[in-house]
Amino acid sequence: MTDRDPKDYSWLPADIRAFIARTDAAYPPDAVNFTIAEQRAFYDKLCADFAPPYPEGLRSEDLTIAGVPCRRYTPTAPRDGVTAVYFHGGGFILGGLHSHDSICAELAQGAQVTLIAVDYRLVPEHKHPAAYDDCVAVVEAIPGPKILVGDSAGANLAASISATRKAGIAGQVLIYGGFGRDPSLPSFSRHAFAPGLTRADIEYYGDMRFDGGRPDRDVTAVPLDADEFGDLPPTALFSAECDPLASESVEYAARLAEAGVPVEFTEEPGMIHGYLRARLMSEGARSSFARITKALDALATQALHQ
Repeated sequence: MTDRDPKDYSWLPADIRAFIARTDAAYPPDAVNFTIAEQRAFYDKLCADFAPPYPEGLRSEDLTIAGVPCRRYTPTAPRDGVTAVYFHGGGFILGGLHSHDSICAELAQGAQVTLIAVDYRLVPEHKHPAAYDDCVAVVEAIPGPKILVGDSAGANLAASISATRKAGIAGQVLIYGGFGRDPSLPSFSRHAFAPGLTRADIEYYGDMRFDGGRPDRDVTAVPLDADEFGDLPPTALFSAECDPLASESVEYAARLAEAGVPVEFTEEPGMIHGYLRARLMSEGARSSFARITKALDALATQALHQ
């Protein structure tokens, strides 16, 4: 491992290498060097290329909650009394209701839980804390216990909300998220040039997120800035082995465990940032998606029996 060229990922599973090639054809690896409009056009093309039909019987409808556009997914046999709330990834710059539509649909159907996706405001038009404020408004407007779910930037938002708005949050499912501010963690150097997300990409997204520079301390943006972790909800945490953010999931899981919070942490071997889209062409991604769905199902069940 230590002797590997940090830019060589030819050792990844063949199906993940095929996923990378298909992704790069729609969304170039140097996309951050293009304009915001061009980046969003690339991302929309990528999303359209990985958009399978809904599971049979699942329904969706667009609605507005607390002034924020949302989409509700209703599975064939939803459980009353608990709702999953999904925050999409995209570096706070990209994505919306369209980008993670099939992911949300399959999670809702697989866990048999009503799921609401949040179309929060994006950077650079709306700097932090606009996205956080939108997500908080939706979470607080939804009655009953809620399971917060997010990938990448969305995992950051979910963890920040869990740290600052605890009432009614019964669990969280966090997928390859960014939670801290320490670039000396091992994965930042080990996977600085990883496919799917590089260290330079992370720095770009972080610089774009804030108006007037990054804050010295802000739990609404950096969940690991929290002073206490003992009152956070049960958490299922998933990271990708080949992701510069992977060590932040390790650190976040450790903080929860040390504080006595029930946490299940899984690092998916041979996976890269963004592997949820690979679930239809990669056995490893498909197995991970099944574990994520099972984790959401278990947290929803637990919430109903509290």
